[in-house]
Amino acid sequence: MSEAVNEQVPAASRARSSTFYLAMRILPRAQREAMFEVYSFCKAVDDIADGDALRPWRREQLALWRERVAALYAGEVPDGLAALARAIAQYALRQEDFLTVIDGMEMDAVEDIRAPSFDDLDLYCDRVASAVGRLSVRVFGLGETDGIALAYHLGRALQLTNILRDIDEDAAAGRLYLPREALQRAGIDSTDPQTVALDPRLGQACEMVVERARKHFQEADAVMARCSRRQVRAPKMMEAAYRRMLEEMVLRGWASPRNRVRVSRSHLLKIALRHAII
Repeated sequence: MSEAVNEQVPAASRARSSTFYLAMRILPRAQREAMFEVYSFCKAVDDIADGDALRPWRREQLALWRERVAALYAGEVPDGLAALARAIAQYALRQEDFLTVIDGMEMDAVEDIRAPSFDDLDLYCDRVASAVGRLSVRVFGLGETDGIALAYHLGRALQLTNILRDIDEDAAAGRLYLPREALQRAGIDSTDPQTVALDPRLGQACEMVVERARKHFQEADAVMARCSRRQVRAPKMMEAAYRRMLEEMVLRGWASPRNRVRVSRSHLLKIALRHAII
């Protein structure tokens, strides 16, 4: 996506394909619209990082987004970003969090990630997921301490679940996000994505990531238990959907070939109904 967000396409429409769409829909109008704008920004930079264009072009486009973010905080509104500017002003969204998201996308744009260390994977999760969480919790209205803690744990839990869900899709694109320590503990020496995806010992490596995701979900639960139920309706929906996905993957197992686990729309609607009425 080489241009700024097209305001002719409503932000709600751009977010409609997201697993988080229903969680955003239950928010009051102002919060909902702000979250759609945050999602649109994230989708724009993610499309660049995951695109097929040459890497120099991708880095150039991400650099342009850095300039757009800088302009927003300098009081200038680039074309297509007026609604995002309003969300930034209304909810005091921080420039550093937008830039951190771009940092994460740049990690994918510079080179294909293959078997990072746990530390590098954690940095990646912070940039592409927890930084988005730090923007989101300000929209949700959480206090500073609990908001930062929730973004830290829930962002990582969601991203680790994504990594487990997308092993085959990522391998087809030449990427492998499973940490090298988990692979080595399972006795897997290769870092070739396709080789690892077909290795019968893959489940042992995945189990380490599953346990880490579960711990982050538990910590996120502890944070949300301290918060107003109304403030955490949306993140509770996000957590419920992804926790269901994680446990269904565990039940399915990791043997190849794997069916990609999805949370059905009917189940998402049940989750939405459970949390929408408070």
